[in-house]
Amino acid sequence: MIVSDPTVLTARHVEALLEFLQASGVDGFVDLDPVDRFAQSELDARRPPEPRPQMATMSPAAPMQRGPGNASPSPPMVLPSLSKPSQTPAPVPAAAAVIPGEEAVRAAHETARAAATLEDLRTRLAGFRGCNLHLTAKTLVFADGNPAARIMLVGEAPGAEEDAAGLPFVGRSGKLLDRMLAAIGQDRSSVYVTNVVPWRPPGNRTPTPQEIEICRPFIARQIELVDPDVLVLLGGASAKALTGANEAIRKMRGRWTDFETGRRRIRALTTFDPDYLLRSPLEKRLAWHDFLSLRQALAASA
Repeated sequence: MIVSDPTVLTARHVEALLEFLQASGVDGFVDLDPVDRFAQSELDARRPPEPRPQMATMSPAAPMQRGPGNASPSPPMVLPSLSKPSQTPAPVPAAAAVIPGEEAVRAAHETARAAATLEDLRTRLAGFRGCNLHLTAKTLVFADGNPAARIMLVGEAPGAEEDAAGLPFVGRSGKLLDRMLAAIGQDRSSVYVTNVVPWRPPGNRTPTPQEIEICRPFIARQIELVDPDVLVLLGGASAKALTGANEAIRKMRGRWTDFETGRRRIRALTTFDPDYLLRSPLEKRLAWHDFLSLRQALAASA
């Protein structure tokens, strides 16, 4: 008989929460009530600067009289003026969080569209500051595999192992994906693997709709530059981001759709994410049918 111990569950929840906070950059608690720093910084930017106080030079009203034992009067006392500017400029932070919105999405479209090659896109993406995920992620996880491949696989976002390695789908999920590809005669040298979001969300949480919207122009441009014969969308988040579908993954998987690049239509197949298959191993049988469908599509278009 298995007995559920609530203290063990509580400890796991606390451990997961601490890991999430640490990954988010939290190193201390300063207040019990949450503060909207984005709104506060926006108000501070709109508030006119206050005039700096000035202190006049002070000196005694009359010279001190000589007294017994005093050889000369004390010199007047002068306090330094506070209006003199400091010679040392205030330090400027290397990076600051931004408020995601239409301006960030517009900047993402302009930056992605200006990239002429995959290497150019990677460089521009590394310097893009419109998505706050780059502040907490260790590395930019751009892609892995062969840029000239016929198959391009797109996942949701990197996890902790991908963030440390700088490559998509490593660790247990990556090994499972490699076995799935090997079952249809493919490997990392014959496919191109990437994610919709190139930075790891703190605590491996799901990317927000705003983060996906900001990163969407980059993955769309990446697909256009790779120009594969077939897209494989790994997971519901990837499929929703690139096809606009709004259904559960079990209804979308195994379904072929079209992805429009502006120059041509690319056939796209939705299937389960390897991380999901690790949690739900019984679904591997459905993923196997999806990969058989992929193999047939490749053979038909060869």
